[in-house]
Amino acid sequence: MIKYEMIIYWSDDDQSFIVEVPELPGCMADGENYEQAVANAREVIEAWIRTAQELGRPIPAPKGRLMYA
Repeated sequence: MIKYEMIIYWSDDDQSFIVEVPELPGCMADGENYEQAVANAREVIEAWIRTAQELGRPIPAPKGRLMYA
């Protein structure tokens, strides 16, 4: 289960929904619609975590709702 906060917004420039995962540096995804963007983000989060594990890098614990968001 993915517990990281996702920030989702529409981008006129990209003509797609953008998903940012602030707790995982550089972790972003997009999609033509909201559901696709979230599904893509889930895949990217899993890949981010898998890659960090393979490289022996720390994986931040999910904090839930960010205070500044």
